[in-house]
Amino acid sequence: MSGHVVLVTGCTTGGIGYSLCERFAAEGCRVYATARRLDSMQGLKAHPLVSLQTLDVTMDEDVRRVVDLIVAEAGRIDIVVNNAGISGLGPLIELPLDNVKSTFDANTYGALRVAQAAFPHMAARRSGLIVNIGSIVSDIAVPWNGLYSATKAAMRAMSDILYMELKPFHIKVMYVAPGAVRSNIANNQAARFSLREGTLYNAFLPNIIQRMNASQGANSMPTDKFARVLVGRILQKNPPRYVTLGGNASIFKIFAWLPKGLVLWYLWRLYSRRAA
Repeated sequence: MSGHVVLVTGCTTGGIGYSLCERFAAEGCRVYATARRLDSMQGLKAHPLVSLQTLDVTMDEDVRRVVDLIVAEAGRIDIVVNNAGISGLGPLIELPLDNVKSTFDANTYGALRVAQAAFPHMAARRSGLIVNIGSIVSDIAVPWNGLYSATKAAMRAMSDILYMELKPFHIKVMYVAPGAVRSNIANNQAARFSLREGTLYNAFLPNIIQRMNASQGANSMPTDKFARVLVGRILQKNPPRYVTLGGNASIFKIFAWLPKGLVLWYLWRLYSRRAA
């Protein structure tokens, strides 16, 4: 039983964050599960070690409120898991810049915002772990979800920087690059996605839909298995700096060693129209 105090963002039912909270609680952690709406986390409130809090990671006041509440109640924060985020589906060249800014705010700035709020409390104790949930597409971008790839690439760079700069305070940083994990992400994407009026990409709509559902195929890892493996690594005495697991994770490891032009050519062929 670890007894760690853990803050997890983005804990909507059916997602990675939800399963991580269940697993942390099963390991004896005191878990603060957060999402923008309490009703989106139904089921978690039944566990005595899980406390539900509303949190919008794009709002400074909201983040400070939740961090202050945790420290007041539990006395400390041992682990922060930055999991909250939204997709950025569609042709990057046609996405409204307001959407681009809001996606970066949720996926990248939000993670930094939470880390900044937790930092003074961790530094005072000279202990802590910040876990940033990114994606395998942070290093190898895939067509039709380019904005998401860009936000996660920025998160990975940010994680590497924090890994170095937080060393003086004995605060560890882990970057997690999930591959295909079975969750509610495709349904959430479908509810938010539409091509803009007058788009030049109508002919590619089937490929965009293909990309939207790519992480939910037969080789995707169930969220409970993903959570079990990841939480086990997070709770190690010396957690790793980088973790990747899930469907296609091994393929993307190979991609990283191949010429970038060859990989991009292959991915474009995979997610574009084929000649009749």
